[in-house]
Amino acid sequence: MTHILLVEDDPAIAMSLKVTCKREGWQITWLDNASSVLPFLRNLHNSAEAQDLSAIILDVGLPDGDGLSLCQQIRHTPDINGLKDIPIIFLTARSDEVDRILGLEMGGDDYCAKPFSPRELVARLKAIWRREQLLSQSSTSHTTEASDTTNPASSNTMSGQALTFECQSGIWYYQPLNYSLMWQEQKLELSNTERKILLTLLKAPNQVFSREQLLGAVSDYPDHRLARTIDSHIKSIRKQLATVDASIDVIHTHRGLGYALCPA
Repeated sequence: MTHILLVEDDPAIAMSLKVTCKREGWQITWLDNASSVLPFLRNLHNSAEAQDLSAIILDVGLPDGDGLSLCQQIRHTPDINGLKDIPIIFLTARSDEVDRILGLEMGGDDYCAKPFSPRELVARLKAIWRREQLLSQSSTSHTTEASDTTNPASSNTMSGQALTFECQSGIWYYQPLNYSLMWQEQKLELSNTERKILLTLLKAPNQVFSREQLLGAVSDYPDHRLARTIDSHIKSIRKQLATVDASIDVIHTHRGLGYALCPA
């Protein structure tokens, strides 16, 4: 069953979302404070139900903490590392563009500005899951299956079908089942958005993608005013790649145009 974690301190909003999610046949867990989230995720991570968690709906303004900081903790806390790729949608009363950019940079996948329709939120969740599925299918169609005997990235932590991308920067391996992306035999610690951007570039390594095109690849609701958030995500991806091999310039900037994996 699809399981949603809702972190929202307003009972009226929480009840409305619970009713809407239950109509979809989804299980929903409601927490009304920030301090309960990490303990809940730790317990879930150690249980057999960890794989059932499909998304987190996270209010930015919580009475005992900042939802943005909480998102960053979820993405980077080692003992819940298996849940770091869970899609996160922010609920925010803040309309300032900077706040929305910050939410995406902290590891969020989308946001809904209050007041909002519960049906819109459900549509956004379905869009995120649909993109994950389509991205996985598209990756499969552009790559070849790698067996344990030919894939040096295979390990006990990798299961199912590994996919191979061969570029000027080397060989990359992607595991759709657990969203694991490896380069030079090392797993990259990327947020959902960062992984989607990098996979989009990997599918067409000689193509220059504009910021708007990359934003459209990670969101079904691209707001061109937020296109500059792509620059922040690219900076974060480069920082992660540099921890593996700082001598290779993997992502190339084409001034006034966008980004590509290989010089165009």
